Amino acid sequence: MTVNGELREVDVKPHWTLLHVLRKKLGLKGLKYGCGTGECGACSVIIDGKVVHSCLKLAAQCDGSEIKTIEGLSNGPQLSKLQESFVRHGAVQCGYCMPGMILSAHVLLEEKQSPTERDVREALDGNLCRCTGYQKIIDAVLDVGSKR
Repeated sequence: MTVNGELREVDVKPHWTLLHVLRKKLGLKGLKYGCGTGECGACSVIIDGKVVHSCLKLAAQCDGSEIKTIEGLSNGPQLSKLQESFVRHGAVQCGYCMPGMILSAHVLLEEKQSPTERDVREALDGNLCRCTGYQKIIDAVLDVGSKR
C-alpha cells in the first residue's frame, strides 16, 4: 500500500485492522482508537479518495491502496491551510477527534470548491467531538472554502 505518498510493504495477520497496522507497525499516531465500531471517526483515514474508519477496515483489504493519514496533509512542520484554519478558529481542543475531522473536511474541499454549511455538516457526520461543539469546526472549514 502507499501511505502518505510512500510505498510501504507490511506483513499483516488476517485479523489486523488498518488502524492497528498504521499505528503499531508504521508508527503513525495521528489516527486514534476511539470506539472500535466506526461511530466516532477518531480513526478516520483517506483510502483511494474516500474517508474510511480504519478500525473497521482489515489491513489486508488495503493491498494496492493509496492511504492518507493526518500526517500526510502537512508538509513536514508546515501545516496545511485547513489545519491552520482549525487552529486559527479555535476548533482544536483536546485534539483527539481532529485528525478525522480534518481528513473528512479535506475530502469535502477536494470535491467542492465552496461548500455550504450543510455540506460541511454532512461531510463531518460520523465524526464526534466532545470538546468544542461543532460550530468552530464548521467555521474553520467554511473559511478555507471561501478563500479558494
